[in-house]
Amino acid sequence: MLHVLAYITVKPGMRETVLREFQANMPAVHAEEGCIEYVPVADLPAFGPSQTELGPDTFVVVEKWASPEALKAHAAAPHMQAYTERTADMIEDRVIHVLSPL
Repeated sequence: MLHVLAYITVKPGMRETVLREFQANMPAVHAEEGCIEYVPVADLPAFGPSQTELGPDTFVVVEKWASPEALKAHAAAPHMQAYTERTADMIEDRVIHVLSPL
């Protein structure tokens, strides 16, 4: 199994718009073979001093995939290409970490 943390930073004020597009795409991703988990998460406001906040223009996608092949197929899926095109002008930065359990 692979774990993915995708940090998505959008242009100022665009997070809700990008999240609407993301959530509209989620059913297609959840239907992909090998998708175990695929969910956007954001800061829990004012959690306390132990939290390093991402800020109002960033969210993280927490993903779990059954195999490297499933993750590669996800990245190449037509619905992902369409989502990327729809949101490209709203995204400031994207940092993706592909991780394996220890």
